[in-house]
Amino acid sequence: MDDQGRGPGPRPDVGGDAPPDRRPSGPLPYEGVWRFTAPAVDASVPQARRAVRDLLARQGVPLTDDLLHGLLLIVSELVTNAVKHAALLSPTIAVEVAVGAEWVRVAVEDNHPYRPSALEADHARTGGRGLLLVREISREAGGVCDVEHTASGGKVIWVALPLHPVRLG
Repeated sequence: MDDQGRGPGPRPDVGGDAPPDRRPSGPLPYEGVWRFTAPAVDASVPQARRAVRDLLARQGVPLTDDLLHGLLLIVSELVTNAVKHAALLSPTIAVEVAVGAEWVRVAVEDNHPYRPSALEADHARTGGRGLLLVREISREAGGVCDVEHTASGGKVIWVALPLHPVRLG
């Protein structure tokens, strides 16, 4: 997996940053944006997961164990979807990690134009619930997820989670 790190750089506007009166001036040591590329092959799934885990640890991002495990599961699901469904038109995928003072965002980009949707649970199927799982993890952590088209005609699927998740009940 190639590291095309761009961090620390400008923070994307995801929301959830602390109000100016509660936030220290200047970026925190762990804030930044990093981007990795990988071939759209099965071996890239665990490589992307390890790369994100190692990056977050190296930067000292303050994550709870639950949030880290959920985030890594999201990375695995999004990269798996790109490998399984987009590899024909997208031999390379990109994984981007952006960290702000109050949130972490992961995004997986490919060059396939198909916009996936979360399937409802069908207990007879052994697969096809990855995006449903991503959406549920995001919701439970108080985060958001979305799919956007890129200027090149592909798509990026992203998830932003608060660093201090609020469990919904």
